[in-house]
Amino acid sequence: MYCRARFASRLASTTAAAAASFSPSACSRVSSPIASPSSASSVSFWNQRYRSLSFSSSLRSLRCSAPRLHWRSPESLRDLARTSAPVVERFHRRIATTASEHPFKGVMTSLPKPGGGEFGKFYSLPALNDPRIDRLPYSIRILLESAIRNCDNFQVTKDDVEKIIDWENTSPKQVEIPFKPARVLLQDFTGVPAVVDLASMRDAMKNLGNDPKKINPLVPVDLVVDHSVQVDVARSENAVQENMELEFKRNKERFAFLKWGSSAFHNMLVVPPGSGIVHQVNLEYLGRLVFNSDGMLYPDSVVGTDSHTTMIDGLGVAGWGVGGIEAEAAMLGQPMSMVLPGVVGFKLSGKLCDGVTATDLVLTVTQMLRKHGVVGKFVEFYGEGMGELSLADRATIANMSPEYGATMGFFPVDHVTLQYLKLTGRSDETVSMIEAYLRANKMFVDYNEPQQERAYSSFLQLDLAEVEPCISGPKRPHDRVPLKEMKADWHACLDNNVGFKGFAVPKEEQDKVAKFTFHGLPAELRHGSVVIAAITSCTNTSNPSVMLGAGLVAKKAYELGLEVKPWIKTSLAPGSGVVTKYLLQSGLQKYLNQQGFNIVGYGCTTCIGNSGELDESVASAISENDIIAAAVLSGNRNFEGRVHPLTRANYLASPPLVVAYALAGTVDIDFEKEPIGTGKSGKSIYFKDIWPSNDEIAQVVQSSVLPDMFKSTYEAITKGNLMWNQLSAPASTLYSWDPNSTYIHEPPYFKHMTVEPPGLHGVKDAYCLLNFGDSITTDHISPAGSIQKDSPAAKFLLERGVDKKDFNSYGSRRGNDEVMARGTFANIRIVNKLLKGEAGPKTIHVPTGEKLYVYDAAMRYKAAGQDTIVLAGAEYGSGSSRDWAAKGPMLLGVKAVIAKSFERIHRSNLVGMGIIPLCFKPGEDADFLGLTGHERYSIDLPNKISEIRPSQDVTVTTDTGKSFTCTVRFDTEVELAYFDHGGILPFVIRNLNKE
Repeated sequence: MYCRARFASRLASTTAAAAASFSPSACSRVSSPIASPSSASSVSFWNQRYRSLSFSSSLRSLRCSAPRLHWRSPESLRDLARTSAPVVERFHRRIATTASEHPFKGVMTSLPKPGGGEFGKFYSLPALNDPRIDRLPYSIRILLESAIRNCDNFQVTKDDVEKIIDWENTSPKQVEIPFKPARVLLQDFTGVPAVVDLASMRDAMKNLGNDPKKINPLVPVDLVVDHSVQVDVARSENAVQENMELEFKRNKERFAFLKWGSSAFHNMLVVPPGSGIVHQVNLEYLGRLVFNSDGMLYPDSVVGTDSHTTMIDGLGVAGWGVGGIEAEAAMLGQPMSMVLPGVVGFKLSGKLCDGVTATDLVLTVTQMLRKHGVVGKFVEFYGEGMGELSLADRATIANMSPEYGATMGFFPVDHVTLQYLKLTGRSDETVSMIEAYLRANKMFVDYNEPQQERAYSSFLQLDLAEVEPCISGPKRPHDRVPLKEMKADWHACLDNNVGFKGFAVPKEEQDKVAKFTFHGLPAELRHGSVVIAAITSCTNTSNPSVMLGAGLVAKKAYELGLEVKPWIKTSLAPGSGVVTKYLLQSGLQKYLNQQGFNIVGYGCTTCIGNSGELDESVASAISENDIIAAAVLSGNRNFEGRVHPLTRANYLASPPLVVAYALAGTVDIDFEKEPIGTGKSGKSIYFKDIWPSNDEIAQVVQSSVLPDMFKSTYEAITKGNLMWNQLSAPASTLYSWDPNSTYIHEPPYFKHMTVEPPGLHGVKDAYCLLNFGDSITTDHISPAGSIQKDSPAAKFLLERGVDKKDFNSYGSRRGNDEVMARGTFANIRIVNKLLKGEAGPKTIHVPTGEKLYVYDAAMRYKAAGQDTIVLAGAEYGSGSSRDWAAKGPMLLGVKAVIAKSFERIHRSNLVGMGIIPLCFKPGEDADFLGLTGHERYSIDLPNKISEIRPSQDVTVTTDTGKSFTCTVRFDTEVELAYFDHGGILPFVIRNLNKE
C-alpha cells in the first residue's frame, strides 16, 4: 500500500551512503539531520511523512553498543558522554559539525565566550532574517529552533519550518508539525509500565527474528521514583523511615525491575525513592535550560509521563505531559506529531496583596483560563507583573496547566530565572552560557529593555492586586471559592443536588453529630469535619514562601495555645530534601511537628491517593453516620474518590491554609467572623491572629533558603540510599518474566504480532459497555488509589495469596496488566447512566440485563466475540496523563469512544492503543440523539488508509435504526499511521524490524 518494500530498499541504500560519507570517529548526542534522498521531493506529503517516521530506526544498530550511563549531575553526565561516546554519537557529531547538506547550514553560528573562545555553535534564529520571527511567542520559538536543527527534509522538512515561522497564519488551520524533545521524564507510576512495555518490545523483536537491543532509548530518559510512598505512619518523628521501609517492602519487586531497566537500557537514569517529587527534582536539578552537547547548543525541552511535567515551564523549559505510549515512542527516536498550537498571551500586572499566596494566584489563574478555553493551546505569561513573581510562584502556576487545560503555561527566561539557577547550585559558567545563548537566539526577556510586541492567538490580563485568598473544591480544581464565601458555599453544597457542587443532604440531617471514641478520647464529626490535612504534592512544596508560611502559622497557633485535633490525619510530604533543610534552618519544623505535620516521606502522597488508611474509629464514624467528611490538601487534584474513598469533600488550599483548616477542624467556618478555637488564656483566636504577613515570610525565606542546601541535597541523592543500593537486579538484555508476579507481568499487546500491519478496522454491532456524562476523568477510568476489598482486582489478588493488607494501590501495580484491566472503570464514585444514576464500578450487561462489575461484563462480551464502545460527554479523559486509561479499555475489548470532547493526552493515548476516538457534532450528545446505551453500534470506517483523512466525518448506525454523524479524531496523518498498525508501539516495532 505504501510501497514499503521500495522504501525499505531506498532507506537501506540511503543509510549506507550516509554512513560511508562520514567517519564514525566524531559524534555527539545531538540528533542532527541527515541529507534527504534526492527523490524525496517526488513523494507525496502523506507517504513522505509516514515513511520518515521509520528513518531514525535505520541508525539503531549503530547505537546498540552505547554504554550505560550511571547517574551523576547533568554537567558530569555530559562530561561522561564526551569521554565514552559510542559509535552513533561520533557519527552524529560528525554530521552536526559538517552540516554540509543541512538545509539551514547558513544559519549555524558560533557563540563566543566573554573571555575568549566559544561556548559552542548553534542554529541562529536572527540569522534567518525573517521579521515574522520577531513576533513569534517565545514558546513557539523553541519549536522553531528544534525544527531547524533537526531539519533533514525527511523526518523534519523545510515545509515544517515554514509552517512554524508563519505561525500567525498557520496555527488557526490546525496544521501538523513534528517535534523532537531533548529528553523524556518519567515517574514510577507511569515509568514502570513504560519499562514493562520496552521489555516486552524486546521480546517481540526477538520473536520476529531481529535484535532485541534495537529497543533502546535514544534520548536521555530520567526516571524519578516518587509515587510509591504512602502515608501509613503519620504524626511520628520516625514516619519517614517507617513509611520508606513499608514502601520498599511493598514495592521491592517493582524497584528491582526498575533497577534492572537502568542497566539493561542505555540512556536511562533512575533517581531512587526518597529523593523527592519528580517535578521538583526536575526543576531544581534535572532541568538544563540549554544543552551543550559537545559544542552544539540548543534549548532544553522535555515530555513526561505525568501531566504535571508542565511545572518545568516555570523555568523557561518547554515541557508537557504525554501518554506513556507517546513517551515510549519518543524514547525510541520517533518524532512526536503535534498540531501547531495557538498561544494565549496572559499579561500580569501589579503585585499580590499582603496575605495572598501563590496558591491563591494559581487557583484564580486556573479558573480564568478554564473559562477562557485553552485546551490544546500554549499559555505564555508576560507583563510587568512578572518581576513580582518568584520562580517558585511561576512553577506553581505552570504546574497547574492540566487543571486549566493548556498544553503548557510557559514563562520565558529572564533575570528571575537566572537568579533561581544560581540559588539551586548551577555553576556560574553554566548560567553564563545559558544567558548568552538565549540572548543571542532571541529567547531571553529583559524587562529593562523596550519590549517588542508579540503575536498571540488571544489575550487575558490579571492585576495581581485583585487576587484574594481562596480554596478550590469540593470536587474539581477549577471550582474556586473565595475564602470569605467558603461557609456559604459549603452550605450551598450540602443543599444542592448531587454533582460537582452538591451533596443533596436533607436539611434535617445537616446538623448531625457523630460521636465516637478516638484512642480513649471523646471525639465527634459533623458534615464538613476535616479528617485529612496534607501538605503534599509538587504544586506547592517547591515554593519556600508557602512552605515557610505554613510553618509560621503552626508557630503562631502553638504559641497562642491552639492544637490540631488528634483524630485529623496530618502529614507533610516535601518535594525534595531541600524543604527539610530550610524548615530546620528556620526553626519552624518543630512547630509543624507539634501540630502533627511531621514529615512522612519525600514523594507524591495524598494528592495521588496515597493518603493511607484513616484510623478505624474515624472511618467507622464516617461510614456508619454517612458523614460528608473533608480533606484539605495543598495538591493539584481533588477529583472524587482520588484523595481517599471516605472523604467526599476535598479542597485544594495553600500550605498555610491547610494548617489553618486543620486547626479549625472543619471547612464549615467563616474565617473573617468565627474564631478558629480557644487559646491557652481562654481567649478566642481568629484567623488574623495566626496569619503571617508577606514581609514576615520574605524575611524567613531570605535567611533560610540557601544555595548550599540544593548542592548538598542533590549530591546525596545521586548516591542512592541503603535500601535501594541493597536491591539486587539481574544483568540481562531480556527480562525474565515471573508468571506468578502480581506486580510485573508481560503484557499481551505483542503476543500475536505479525510483520505486516493489520490495517484499518471499523466497528460492527458493538454493545455499549458504559454510558457517561461530562467530566469523566482518568481517575474514573483507571483509579490510582486503593483496591476495594470486593473488586475484581481484589479477587484476583486474593486468589494468588496476596493478603488485603498487601494489596497496595492500583498505581503501584501498573506493571501488571491483569490487575489493571480489572481495575479499569473501578472508581467507586463513577456514575454510569446504564445504572440510572447509581455510583460505582458496575454496569449493565445489555444482552442479559444483569448488573455486573465492568470487568466481568467486558469479559462476557469478549468471550462471546462481541465488541464494545463507550459513550461519554464533554472533557472525557481529563486528569493525569495516564496510559492505563487507554490500555485498560483496550484490554476490555473497547473499540471506540464516542464523546462530546476529549482531553488532549487521553485522546492521543486512545489512538496509541488502537481505539477510535469519535466526537459528536457540536450541540449533540447521546441524550440529544436519544441514545440509551442499550443499542448496538456500527462505525463505518473506510477500508483503506488512503481513503481517510484526519478529522473527517464518519457515520454511526444503530440496530434501532438511528444513525448520526461523528468526527473521527485522528488529528494528524501520523496518528492514522499508528492506527493502521494497531497502535503506536506496534508501529515502532515493525519499522525497527525492517532493518
